[in-house]
Parts: sequence; C-alpha cells; structure tokens
Amino acid sequence: MVNTFITGITGMVGSHLADFLLKNTDWKIYGLARWNDSLENIEHLSNEINKKERIELIYGDLNDLASLITAIDKSEPNYIFHLAAQSYPQTSFDAPIETLQTNILGTANLLEALRKSPYKNAVTHVCASSEVFGRVPSDKLPINEECSFHPASPYAISKVGTDLVGRYYAEAYGMTIMTTRMFTHTGPRRGDVFSESTFAKQIAMIEVGLQEPKIYVGNLESLRMYADVRDAVNAYYMLVTKNPQPGEYYNIGGTYTCKIADMLNYLISKSTVNNIETVTDPERLRPIDADLQVPNITKFTNHTGWEPSIPFEQTMDDLLEYWREKVKSGRKFLRR
Repeated sequence: MVNTFITGITGMVGSHLADFLLKNTDWKIYGLARWNDSLENIEHLSNEINKKERIELIYGDLNDLASLITAIDKSEPNYIFHLAAQSYPQTSFDAPIETLQTNILGTANLLEALRKSPYKNAVTHVCASSEVFGRVPSDKLPINEECSFHPASPYAISKVGTDLVGRYYAEAYGMTIMTTRMFTHTGPRRGDVFSESTFAKQIAMIEVGLQEPKIYVGNLESLRMYADVRDAVNAYYMLVTKNPQPGEYYNIGGTYTCKIADMLNYLISKSTVNNIETVTDPERLRPIDADLQVPNITKFTNHTGWEPSIPFEQTMDDLLEYWREKVKSGRKFLRR
C-alpha cells in the first residue's frame, strides 16, 4: 500500500488533490486538518472519510510539533504534499506574526518531525508561492527560477522562508524534498479573499438581488498568468512521481495571461445582469503589490512533461457556477 500525507487537505488545493488521487491512484490518503477547520471543501468526500478505507483525517497543527510527529507516525507516508499555510496575502498585513510563524516555523516543524521519523525518505513536495518574487521589473519577464526574491507582503516573506527551509532540509539531510512556486491557480472552492473568487461571488450575489449591481475591486492593473487548480494538482502529482530530484525548485503556472481587469470583464460578460459597475475599495488595495506575475515554466515542463489542459474560460465559468450554487443554497455571505 502506498500512503500519502497531505497537509492542508481542507483547502482548495488540498481538496482537489484528494479528488485527483482518489480517482487516478490506489494510494491511501491521510489528510492533516486542524480541530477548528471548516470541512466544507471535503464534504463531498464524507462517505469515503467515514469508511477510512482510502482516506482518513488526522487532526493536528503545523505549530504543534507533537501533533505532527503523531501524524507522520500514523500515516507512514511514502509521499507528502505540504500545502497547509496561512495563504492569504492581504490577511498577512494584519496578522504578520501568525503568518510568519505558521508558514516558516510550521514548515520547519513538519520537516523536522519527518527527519527524525522512520519515514525520512518520503518524497516530499513543499509548496512555496510565486509571491516570493514580488515586484519584478518588466525586463525580467517571464520569471524564471533564478529571478531574485523581492517579496511584497508578510505572506510573501513567509513563503521565501518556506522555500528556503524546504531546500535546506533537502541539502543538509539528504531528504527528497522539492519546492514549487505555483503562480495564480484558481477554480471551484477558491477562497473569497482572492480577486477572481470575490468577483465571482459578488456577481452571484448581484444576480439574486443580495447586492446592488456594483462590484468592489482593488488593483485591476496587475498582470497575472492563470492556471486551473485541477491542472495544478496534476502538476504536483507529476512532481513527486516523475523522477523526483532532491532539492530542486520549480515555477509552475498556466498559459493564459491577462490583467485582473480583463479577468473581471470576462466574468461580468457571463453574468445574467447588465450594466454592472465597478467600485474601487481602498481596503482591497495592498500597501505594495506584486503586479507582474508571469512565469517561465520550461524547467518544470521539460522535467515532467506536464502541460495545463483546462482553458481560462472554463476555469472562470466553473468558478462562477460554484458561487452561484453556494449563493442559491440560501446561505448568507459577506461581500469581502
């Protein structure tokens, strides 16, 4: 039996990774969840989780080393996907210490627990972020792996630490750890603090009369390359199964590049309501913005053969439909 351990299984990416592995492998999945996590993203897996045949939850916290030791002992992992994090850049301006502690020390806790366990040789993916590159000059586009870090938020700083901690454990202790800098990836279950998801949610609320026909926005001029989360988890699977190289680090992203304004205009064009306005909300503006996020993914595609397959339009359509279904369920949502 091949065992895999996923931190952050209740998040967007972790839940989609669980879906992918259940469908495409015979692996046993163990997912780390905090005691107070919402289980909404894995609610559709409740029957499988209750059976404990292919997937189980282990309760713990990145900031609790003892719980991580227990989780690794219980899961006996062959593969580890470390996805858990305080993953909201905007939130990190208000909670910088928690962000740094969870993302840097939490990663160190996990890898230290793994290093001292009998499962030290588990093939491990440490998920950093494209935010590590921060404010990149236009002449540096597309961004390759050797581009210097210029983090533009406490979250980005924490992910620089995540990246370097992962690479350190690989080099210092001979562990099979790879780090990734995934650029913008989205789709169903995307948290509503991210631009495309809050736009889709606001449109869904407008369509049923829960919000006036105005969408509240931040910086619309940032340039992004978009990937679908379902392509992203396939990339992560290939990362650990296609000749994994200890200590390597990869940029991963989609193929569709546009400004946030263009993405918003596409979503508005799919709405059933006409004449939707946009309103700039100062609270949605970052003190510093990582405004050019376009990667060179050649290193990863050459090594694994991975290519994104889901077009931008389908990703956005599916995200909008996801929010329509949630809003129509009768639940109440904040506009954020």
